[in-house]
Amino acid sequence: MPEAAPSERIFLCASSELVDGGTGVAFEVVYRGEKLRAFAVRWRGQVQAYLNRCTHVWTELDYREGHFFDITGQLLVCATHGAVFEPDTGCCVGGPGRGPLTRITTTEEAGRVYWHTAALLQPQSA
Repeated sequence: MPEAAPSERIFLCASSELVDGGTGVAFEVVYRGEKLRAFAVRWRGQVQAYLNRCTHVWTELDYREGHFFDITGQLLVCATHGAVFEPDTGCCVGGPGRGPLTRITTTEEAGRVYWHTAALLQPQSA
């Protein structure tokens, strides 16, 4: 069995751009060979990142660029059909979602947020 490629960290944004329950930051990835959008938000002090596609129907969650939280700022919501997800786990807790959102590993260091590549998750080439 071939060894997995080491994870690479990719700069995403300054830590100050992500406020608890606030607007998220979108970024582009290649997941399983498909170009997709992803997003990062801050929830209870921690950065959380996921592919930007609902588990009900493969549509993007945000109704407006960077707006992923419901009106209360407590849950991530799919603007198309109303599925709601826990911000820290990506688990669907209401609506027509079918399982959790696809998580993307992040780290935060020295005021900067990074996302990490994986075997099936790579940055889009320029």
